[in-house]
Amino acid sequence: MSLACQSFARMGYGVCFESTKDRMKTIYHLLMVCAALGAAPAWASGEGTYKAVCASCHGQAFPKSPQLGNKAQWAPLIREGQVTLTAHGYVGVRGMPAKGGKPDLSVEAFAEALNHMVNQSGGNWKTPDAKTLQAIQAEIAKRQKSQASKAGG
Repeated sequence: MSLACQSFARMGYGVCFESTKDRMKTIYHLLMVCAALGAAPAWASGEGTYKAVCASCHGQAFPKSPQLGNKAQWAPLIREGQVTLTAHGYVGVRGMPAKGGKPDLSVEAFAEALNHMVNQSGGNWKTPDAKTLQAIQAEIAKRQKSQASKAGG
């Protein structure tokens, strides 16, 4: 260990770099961690998305909005199935704005928030796997095409 590193260690600093290459590698790793943390939205979980995006309507007796935990309100929606309900909700349905009113909300985040609400309201859905997400995407495209044809004619 160099004299400089020994001095840093005696002063209580836990990090000492023997070379510029070591410093650059550490800085690079720190930047990558910071970038990854910054890229993860605050609503990274279904519950988090629900709290950040959905609770303003589904947690406060908003008219015609099924409330979290109300099994009677959610039962007919749950019967529509995970693919249909997720796709139609994502596109916007029954007065609900597309993506819950959050334009940058991904299908995956929306699906996890919906799963959270369904599972708190009498359902037992799993987080969509790749195959289910593909089916949801296909249903979204179908729904958007249907909405476009209704709007155009």
